[in-house]
Amino acid sequence: MDASSSFNGYIQKTIIDNWDHDALTDYQGVTLQFHDVARKIEKLHILFENAGVAQGDKIAICGRNSAHWAVAFLATLTYGAVAVPILHEFNAEQIHNIVNHSESKLLFVGDYIVKTIKADEMPALEGIINLPDFSLFVSRSQKLDYAREHLNLMFGSKYPRAFRAEHVNYHIDEPEELALINYTSGTTGFSKGVMLPYRALWGNLDFCMRRLPVKPQDNMLSILPMAHMYGMSIEFIYGFCRGCHLFFLTRLPSPAIIAEAFATVKPAIVIAVPLVVEKIIRKRVFPKIQTNRMRLLLQMPVVSKKVKEKICEQVYKAFGGRAYEVIVGGAALSREVEQFLVSINFPITVGYGATECAPLISYSDYKDFVPASCGTSVDHMETRIDSPNPATTPGEILARGTNVMLGYYKNPEATKQALDDEGWYHTGDLGTISADGHIFILGRIKNMILGPSGQNIYPEEIEDQLNSMPMVSESLVVERDSRLVALVYPDKDEVVNFNADELKAVMEQNRNELNQRLPHYSRITEIQLQKEEFAKTPKKSIKRYLYQ
Repeated sequence: MDASSSFNGYIQKTIIDNWDHDALTDYQGVTLQFHDVARKIEKLHILFENAGVAQGDKIAICGRNSAHWAVAFLATLTYGAVAVPILHEFNAEQIHNIVNHSESKLLFVGDYIVKTIKADEMPALEGIINLPDFSLFVSRSQKLDYAREHLNLMFGSKYPRAFRAEHVNYHIDEPEELALINYTSGTTGFSKGVMLPYRALWGNLDFCMRRLPVKPQDNMLSILPMAHMYGMSIEFIYGFCRGCHLFFLTRLPSPAIIAEAFATVKPAIVIAVPLVVEKIIRKRVFPKIQTNRMRLLLQMPVVSKKVKEKICEQVYKAFGGRAYEVIVGGAALSREVEQFLVSINFPITVGYGATECAPLISYSDYKDFVPASCGTSVDHMETRIDSPNPATTPGEILARGTNVMLGYYKNPEATKQALDDEGWYHTGDLGTISADGHIFILGRIKNMILGPSGQNIYPEEIEDQLNSMPMVSESLVVERDSRLVALVYPDKDEVVNFNADELKAVMEQNRNELNQRLPHYSRITEIQLQKEEFAKTPKKSIKRYLYQ
């Protein structure tokens, strides 16, 4: 099997090449070596085969990041079945909807999820399997019962003289063959199951293998949900195929746990969403450097360079101290934080993608990073702006190439809207592209607000400035009765020192300062305080539609 032209070929090769090396570790828990992973995959293949699972059947996986989640996923694809990864943040009804809509035959669940779901709500399922130990939680098939009960006996009978590397022989995938269905929503009326073929997974993986300078046996930390394409493709699949040692945060990734994990694991590369990076910078770095003394030192040319080097060293240490670079994706990085990191020569870069592209569309190495951009087209992909002048006039960002989906599962209408006859995927994002190919995103088309005289207002740009102001944790700009209103969730650590009137006065001062920076047509008329943090998607971007 040629690993360079087959997705499962990459999986097979990394297992054989790294047979006795550490592969998957549940953070502060058990470690599986590559041969342990291969053995568990083989046992699941035997279980699938004897339970009557055919190639092309759907197998759903729902649970927090873990080594066994990875094993179940790899076993599904290398068997030739179709994986249906489900975000563990979805509620029981959403999980039921996805399992039913995808027509999944089996469901792997984590111990947290198993307590919330109801098997009766998923009548077509033949079995529910516990991820922690691969035991049966529910079985509606005698073949499945028998296979699980006699699994060790079957495995021993098939490999009487031990299971070895030469026994690893996986399903040979075809480029257009369906590999997985990834759902962007769990609600029945809005279910968009993105159908990703093996070529899309291969395209992302091949790019990472060529462009990201990580070595076999390097450490990588899996923070992002494995059921989300960003975390799955870059942290998990790429890391595994590179022969890295992957550490999974099996608990809710709070800032404290993430900071501790960075210090312990010392990852060779950091894959993050803006929220993680911004919290580390705003909470652990800015308080130390935004003092009068530090500001004075930074204004002194002779001293400034050495001070910045020292600051960069401390920031670098906060991410473990060994990362080649920090790649931010999933949403826009705060301009304030980005400008700060660039000013101290920190190896930061921003990528861009979509579930529909599994997920990569653009990326640049930090040495080629242009502030405010999200890189250039990745290998196997091309991008263009639907605009008469792509460099200066914003238009929809279109992408075409190997990474693009087949369409939405059982949703031809949505597929037709997203994919045109020439194969271009319409992202729904507005942007421009420079002469050298760097993409600059302004915001979502559906979020754009039309000003009183037809001006285009991009709320994300206003929010980015507002989020850097005193006592603002996060914000959302919406249109109310033809007026622009900013919804603000204040910084909970700072609010305790202010009464309600003082807090309102600070926000009014923020509004006045913000409006001085903005064109007249995009000025904010009011700031409304939110008592609770904004509801967010798994990639930690605000669910805007809930606040319109």
